[in-house]
Amino acid sequence: MASKNEGMNSTIGEGSVFEGKFYISGSLKIDGKFEGEIKTDEELVVGETGRVKTNILAKSVVIAGTVIGNITARNEVRLLETGKVLGDITAPTISLQKGVVANGNFNITGGHKKDAKKIIEDSYNGTITPVGAETTEIRTIASR
Repeated sequence: MASKNEGMNSTIGEGSVFEGKFYISGSLKIDGKFEGEIKTDEELVVGETGRVKTNILAKSVVIAGTVIGNITARNEVRLLETGKVLGDITAPTISLQKGVVANGNFNITGGHKKDAKKIIEDSYNGTITPVGAETTEIRTIASR
């Protein structure tokens, strides 16, 4: 039988409390309580019993528990039906299941490196250049 934490490099188990800085090159699952700072090169999962007060920087984030703090993910953030977030979320993709409770700003970047606000304003103004499009200089020659 597979463990429910299979594939996780580290786990803060239910009933455990951890305060401080947690920098990890692998994945992390939190089923207990954590306050401090988290940075991971891989996935962070906050389980249903997990309670986290921190700013999160990770490759991907899955929230089924409670998070107070800002979340920044390089790939995606998934908020499951039992997830609760108080803070801003920035990621190329954000998915929400029915039942999620969230209060904060969502900044969905779509994988672009430019500021999302600038991309949207450029699109509205018709000044956005599609990916892969080349710009060509056009010169008008006046006839005599």
